[in-house]
Amino acid sequence: MASGAGVMGEIRVPVELAERSYEVWVGPGVRHRLSEVVPRDVGRVAVVTQAAVADAGITVDPGVEHKVFITENGEHIKTLGAVEELCREFARWGLTRRDAVVAVGGGAVTDLGGFAAAVYHRGIRAVFVSTTLLGQIDASVGGKTGVNLPEGKNLVGAFWQPAAVLCDTEALDTLAPEEMRSGLGEMAKYHFIADHLAADAGLESLTLPERIARCVEIKAEVVASDERESGRRAVLNYGHTLAHALEAHGGYGLRHGEAVAVGLVYAAELACRAGRIDAERVVEHRRVVGGYGLPVCLPADADADALVSLFSRDKKAVGGITFMLDGPEGIQPVTGLAPAVLRETLEAVR
Repeated sequence: MASGAGVMGEIRVPVELAERSYEVWVGPGVRHRLSEVVPRDVGRVAVVTQAAVADAGITVDPGVEHKVFITENGEHIKTLGAVEELCREFARWGLTRRDAVVAVGGGAVTDLGGFAAAVYHRGIRAVFVSTTLLGQIDASVGGKTGVNLPEGKNLVGAFWQPAAVLCDTEALDTLAPEEMRSGLGEMAKYHFIADHLAADAGLESLTLPERIARCVEIKAEVVASDERESGRRAVLNYGHTLAHALEAHGGYGLRHGEAVAVGLVYAAELACRAGRIDAERVVEHRRVVGGYGLPVCLPADADADALVSLFSRDKKAVGGITFMLDGPEGIQPVTGLAPAVLRETLEAVR
């Protein structure tokens, strides 16, 4: 799969899903091209965004009649109650199944807006305008939408592919440093996925827009081969088992990407103990993660017993606690790891 350049210099990456195929546009200012990607027969657009995005002056014009719906900031907006409220507002405005939702913002907004689009009138079209690094390389691509429950992250959702995704690199200039670090945690993950792809030159030599497009390209290829996460797509959850457990237990002050960064190092240490990789490969994980200025250690106050208990709630844990672990044939699911080993490894990365 090769990325292509558009007429204005943006990079376009196809997500090949037969009749659900679409393009991801990456580049500065691509949000201003929104009217070109909104399906031509759409009559009205509900623009769902967050207060922080609006306050940063990030606006869009879908080229048709539209109304802006502004949510609060943060991951806490991802609730079933918020989905109900959005859908009720859509209904009061008169949005029909011929219309569309445009979600503008980070992963929380595309998750929430995408899920609302998936269930409103049993599904209306959606376009994502991603404004955060985390959203651009992960949340906005692949069609996974959803909200959280008190019992865990993203436990209620739907696969709902967008009609297009616009990753505006210009918007990254508005992000706080901690928001950029959160995206860099997901970017670090792609280094280890890319390592096992044939003829892949890696990410470290690329500019930031090129690196974003390459991450999208890798994810698009994985999604095209396993749209509904029945097998290979689980590789995209590398580092996430510990990350989601940390988040479900209060986060310990870590943002999602920072939790993923710790999860990557933890997964490498587990893989080494399981005999799948050597110590040199563990050092490589620490080098890449640390090179992005991300944490490589578990927070000192993290409760190991609580985290091990939460591992069993991970969505991959259908046959017992399951981790995606690196190995000679790439990143693969591994089950049957003893709780004592999981705790011992947590202490090793504390």
